[in-house]
Amino acid sequence: MPPTVILIRHAQALHNVASDWSIHDPPLSELGERQCAELQENLKQNKLANEVELIIVSAMRRTLQTASLGLDWLINEKKVRIVPDAGWQENADKPCDTGSPITTMAKEFPYDFSSVDPLYPDKTTHLRTNPYAFTRKAILARGQACLKSLYARPEKVIAVVSHSGFLRTAVCNRRFFNADYRIFDFDLEKMKKSKDVGEGIDGEGLFYLKEWPETEEKGGGMGRSEKGIAYIVDTDFPPETDEDSAQNEKVKPEVEEVTTEVPEKVAA
Repeated sequence: MPPTVILIRHAQALHNVASDWSIHDPPLSELGERQCAELQENLKQNKLANEVELIIVSAMRRTLQTASLGLDWLINEKKVRIVPDAGWQENADKPCDTGSPITTMAKEFPYDFSSVDPLYPDKTTHLRTNPYAFTRKAILARGQACLKSLYARPEKVIAVVSHSGFLRTAVCNRRFFNADYRIFDFDLEKMKKSKDVGEGIDGEGLFYLKEWPETEEKGGGMGRSEKGIAYIVDTDFPPETDEDSAQNEKVKPEVEEVTTEVPEKVAA
């Protein structure tokens, strides 16, 4: 069986405080550090969270800090392995959503960065082929690649620390408040239907997640996130060419019907 996944958004970072997108790879704010402590207190009381066997984290500074502070008891007491991963980084190519070189991050965090794609943190060269480019095509494909990788993992429970924009548009169509989390299983029934109709670039179907009622009904595990399904909107990505639009139809996950009014876009 594929793993159950706990998706976590990073805590508040400095760019969130003043909506200053010019801060490069910003660290957490003081409030963000307190949010991590609250997150850890909540998760330590959650039976499933105590069964986490692997932590995957975006290689950006704010997500690595959130994992280090918010999942400290898993990392240091339970010795759960933490894996930085370029695939789970944020969407945009603004300074605040662009990571730092791995050599820099390896000096700041005591984790093994050897498996991080050496292309990271580049998002702006060779846009047609760069898997981290800020384009609809690249981001939707990256979301499917991340889900495919999770699906094949042997662990029963995996925690992932990522970003609101990427999680909403490419992974699960949900909104996340800072340092909130949601729990998902893979939606095997929907995935089978997708495969039966030949969706996906290779016709092997798309990967879908199904949220646990435990977090869906209360708006995240912390109860701080907007409820309901969150559509992709035109302003999420730069304008695309007709060729890109046609290609996106092959990789675009089906969006469920919205059950509540979708609020305005939340900063990543």
